[in-house]
Amino acid sequence: MLVEVHGGTSRPDPERVTGLVALGAERTIEQDPAFALRVLVDIAIRALSPAVNDPTTAVQVINYVERFLHMVGRIRLPGRYVLADPSGTARLVLPGRDWDNHLQLAVCEIRDYGSSSVQICRRLHAMLDGLLEALPAQQHPSVRTQMDLLRESVEREFPDAARRSIAEQADHQGIGGQYLP
Repeated sequence: MLVEVHGGTSRPDPERVTGLVALGAERTIEQDPAFALRVLVDIAIRALSPAVNDPTTAVQVINYVERFLHMVGRIRLPGRYVLADPSGTARLVLPGRDWDNHLQLAVCEIRDYGSSSVQICRRLHAMLDGLLEALPAQQHPSVRTQMDLLRESVEREFPDAARRSIAEQADHQGIGGQYLP
């Protein structure tokens, strides 16, 4: 059973109800923007895999991820959606992603797979700085948490103070900076 209707004084038209349901082989970007974000993250982490080792592609993906986060960070995402009848009685509750979920999806795996890359660390730092500058204050705690996790990752991966200093600098181009011996 796909749909179960409760309450109300009249029976819904079955054809109208089934007309509101879309079935397909997989999700679409229009139905689930987080799916689009997931695809981007997957591309980035594949580029960061030891078999491919292409941090420049991952940096390019982070550019798109950043644009996505700037858009999502400006809208109110309740984390769940309640559809009600005309009297205000809840009839359907759908789970959704809030800002924290989108930010975690966007950053965590890229940070984890790219933590040894100066380019990735610098580009993620620049992205998070940009989010702090552009987004409303209520989004900042999640961004700061991701900044702390990035800092901890850099400290673990770059024990040499000179390389760590380079990896900690924000870089919108993700060039990677000067490598020291």
